[in-house]
Amino acid sequence: MARGTRLKAFALLPVLALTGGISLACGAGGDGSGGTKDAPAAGSSEAAAIPAAAKDDKLAAMVPDAVKTDGKIVFGQDQSYPPNEFVDEKGAVVGFDVDLGTAVTQKLGLKPEFQNAAFDGIITGLSARKYELAMSSFTINADRLKTVDMVSYYKAGTSLGVLKGNPDKIAVDDLCGKNIAVQKGTTQVEDLDKRTAQCTGAGKPAINVTQLQAQTDVNLALTSKRAQAMLADSPVVDYAVKQTGGQLEVVGQPYDSAPYGIAVTKGNGQFSQAVQQALQALIDDGTYKKILEKWGLNPVGVIAKSEVNPQP
Repeated sequence: MARGTRLKAFALLPVLALTGGISLACGAGGDGSGGTKDAPAAGSSEAAAIPAAAKDDKLAAMVPDAVKTDGKIVFGQDQSYPPNEFVDEKGAVVGFDVDLGTAVTQKLGLKPEFQNAAFDGIITGLSARKYELAMSSFTINADRLKTVDMVSYYKAGTSLGVLKGNPDKIAVDDLCGKNIAVQKGTTQVEDLDKRTAQCTGAGKPAINVTQLQAQTDVNLALTSKRAQAMLADSPVVDYAVKQTGGQLEVVGQPYDSAPYGIAVTKGNGQFSQAVQQALQALIDDGTYKKILEKWGLNPVGVIAKSEVNPQP
């Protein structure tokens, strides 16, 4: 798929994305080692550090030699999607996915490296062995399951974000003719395509959809009034509302909830099972809950059981 000292963190995220995005897109990214301990949590100035997860020798033995030979797991992600994955004011890669991915990696006895990339190219990069895992708020759907294995870890829906007070009276079931911003390559693009077809089929004006490469640019389009609303994953819109200090609000309830999944290359031995069992161990020992609370994710999305390739 997003910070300042006394200014609201969200307000500076688009600036960082624009000034630092070029080098990050070329593959530079934080390695996740210690970068999250000073990261701001949603609704607080400082967040508690997450204790390192203990290595599980049985799970570590399930990791393919080609993955563990260099002692690390390389993750592909789009670091413009707060609070799930983003770059803070110190240049560290932080977020819910970063903390959880780090803990999974530690369970497997390895170190994480998080590499930034355009969202719509991450799965392709994983298939090309550029990355060893992809963890970037990917919704598990039938199309993705055709090319990669996916290990579930949270459920999120789509939320509609608007300016405070909803001055344009936007409603999710009446977007015809409205200017809506969305991140390129997300499930929300498909949603808007279907809604646009319904609009034109009913003789109404099409939705004016603006697709932007980074979610931070989507956020900025809305706060600068270049868009009337945005669609994004529910945790992302919730976080944007908190971080803008009252500039935005959510309209209605999240819809089309579906699990997020860590993407794993198919045919990679027991790697998918190792990741799933590591996640399950983190759920069972309470680490997962601590990470969710740190980043202010809605407990409605909590899962009790991680699965490999759950049917959407």
